[in-house]
Amino acid sequence: MFIRGFSEAQGQLFDTPSRDAGGPVLPSYLRDHRQRLRDRFLSGGAEAVPDYELLELVLFRAIPRRDVKPLARRLIETFGDYGQVLAAPATRLAEVEGVGPAVICELKVIEAAAQRLARARVINRPVVSSWQALLDYCRTALANREVEEFRLLFLDRKNVLIADEAQARGTVDHVPVYPREVIKRALELNASALILVHNHPSGDAAPSEADIAMTQQVAAVAEVMGVVLHDHLVIGKKGALSFRAEGLI
Repeated sequence: MFIRGFSEAQGQLFDTPSRDAGGPVLPSYLRDHRQRLRDRFLSGGAEAVPDYELLELVLFRAIPRRDVKPLARRLIETFGDYGQVLAAPATRLAEVEGVGPAVICELKVIEAAAQRLARARVINRPVVSSWQALLDYCRTALANREVEEFRLLFLDRKNVLIADEAQARGTVDHVPVYPREVIKRALELNASALILVHNHPSGDAAPSEADIAMTQQVAAVAEVMGVVLHDHLVIGKKGALSFRAEGLI
């Protein structure tokens, strides 16, 4: 009987004998550490463990027979916190010593699960009654990105979110947006209103002059075509800014 293991040195999966086959097993001190960490997480939840230990729990599956604490700490030191580790591009993760395909896959599965859970709380629901959930989703999807990304949230006549689409990806401080293309897509979806969303990798959610000018252009085209621009959200690492709340729309 064999189980799937992972070689940090080679960065690939390999077969190793399981305990049932009488082969090598995890040293007792590591086995006890993992069990204590699992027990602490199950009894106290995420608040009971720091970021690096939460990462350890994820890495247990990718690297079943090695001490993953050094790698977990290395990832936190490299990217900053748990969320930024999950959001880091695969190419950058691969540059970290000890990270191979299995680790990258495990991290990206967790990231995708978090985004889908947050999205499920807002899609096909009225925006007015789920505004905080909408903000939470936008932060989950964009707050830790290393480049600017622009998303479009489309609403029907009852302000129910009917679609959420990525429109463009840019650089660390700019993302191209074409107002006519934004409205064209709204009309294709038969949307009555929309919300613009983009992130600032710098962490500062304050809008730039270019953000304000682009939003005004989208609003002007939308008005001509009978589409309402409800808001433009700028997502930073520590919060979000609403153009409507700031009086910019």
